[in-house]
Amino acid sequence: MLAGLPRAGAGEPPAVALRDGESLTYNVRWGLIPTVGRIKISAEAIKQGTESVLRVTTTTWTRGPARAVFPFDGRGESIYDTKSGLLLSSSEWSTYRNKEVKNSVLFDYVKMTATFTDDIHPEKSRTMAIPNEDPSDLILALINTRFWDLKPGASRDTLVIFEDQIYPLTIRPEPETDTVFTAMGFFTAQVLVPRMEKSAPIGMFKRGSTVRVWIETDDARRLPVRFEVGFRFGTGTATLIEYQPPK
Repeated sequence: MLAGLPRAGAGEPPAVALRDGESLTYNVRWGLIPTVGRIKISAEAIKQGTESVLRVTTTTWTRGPARAVFPFDGRGESIYDTKSGLLLSSSEWSTYRNKEVKNSVLFDYVKMTATFTDDIHPEKSRTMAIPNEDPSDLILALINTRFWDLKPGASRDTLVIFEDQIYPLTIRPEPETDTVFTAMGFFTAQVLVPRMEKSAPIGMFKRGSTVRVWIETDDARRLPVRFEVGFRFGTGTATLIEYQPPK
């Protein structure tokens, strides 16, 4: 399935914005509550058959007093071809009290289809067409912006997948930089805002949610130091507290 995939050229940014051994850990706050959970995103090079691929794992969990009210655990796993950056498969598992989510997506770039399988509700399983652009899971699509270097007034589109939906996001930078304080120190950051401008809003965008990403500009690492998701009933903020560089 990997034969014939496009390859990144010499001197270009890495095809996948996380590299082997790299990890990012975030503290999640909700409104004025300083800690409600953690998010850890890590990348590991593994063998899949005869090919070398990159496994990106996102682990989310609530902690402290918030866990008594909202006992959530989640894990997402995406497999990328390390040379082309193409997403090969994606899976998600989460549990909240008596509700469980477990699904996966397998991509076939020969047939240009994606097969969505819902293990909890098999009747929702289906096959989707892949648009001409290369899809990514939402988290890594936002992390990928660390190498874009968008200028004020510019924009760039990216294709993301969430469960059985594939949709385009248009990402624009805010005109001014911001200063972010984290457990790792102060950072000057570019603020990027993704919106659904090319199609009818779906999912959290349909419900009026807003997303912002802070990409530090102090050095070549260009770390995503903060994520923010605003809902009608409050705002969740994930701030970087630990960074592990690639091997």
